[in-house]
Amino acid sequence: SGSIMMYIAEKAGRFWPQDIRGKYEVNQWVMWQMANQGPKLGECGHFRRLGDREGDQSYAVRRFTDEANRLYGVMNNRLVDRPYLAGNDYTIADMIAFPWTMNWKVQGQDLDEFKYVKRWHEEIAARPAVKRGMAVGAELSVDVTKLPPEEQARIRKLLYNQRARPVAST
Repeated sequence: SGSIMMYIAEKAGRFWPQDIRGKYEVNQWVMWQMANQGPKLGECGHFRRLGDREGDQSYAVRRFTDEANRLYGVMNNRLVDRPYLAGNDYTIADMIAFPWTMNWKVQGQDLDEFKYVKRWHEEIAARPAVKRGMAVGAELSVDVTKLPPEEQARIRKLLYNQRARPVAST
C-alpha cells in the first residue's frame, strides 16, 4: 500500500513534496505506518474481536491495546507542533495513517487522551475527498454477528489460522 501510494503521488506530482528533505519526511511516516501502526492496530482489533473463542486472549488483548495506545502517543507527540504528520502539508503520510484511526473506540482508545491526534483526525475526516473515499464500499459492510452460525464459522475459517499451501509438484 505504501509503495503504491508513493508511486501514484510521485507520478501525479501531488501529496508528496518534491524537495529531498520533505520527501524523506513523508517516507518516514509512510514506513512508520506500514511497519507499526497498520500491523499493531490490526492485531489489536483482531484480538479484541476474537474474545475467548480461542481460549484466554487477555494477554494479547492487553499487549496490543497498550501498543495501540503507545502508537497514538507517538502520533500525538508528532502533531504537537505541526498540522500534519510530515509537516505543514497534507500528504500520503496522513492518507495512509488516517483510516487506522477511524476505529479508535474498537481499539480500546480514548481520542480525548490525544488532543493533537484528535484535532488531526477531525480535520482530515472533514475533508470532502476523504468523506467520499471512506464512503466507498459502505453498502458492502455486513454485521457478522447477525449471520447464521455456519456462515460465521466459514468466515472465521477464511480469516484466521491460515497456513501456507504446499507447492504443487511438477
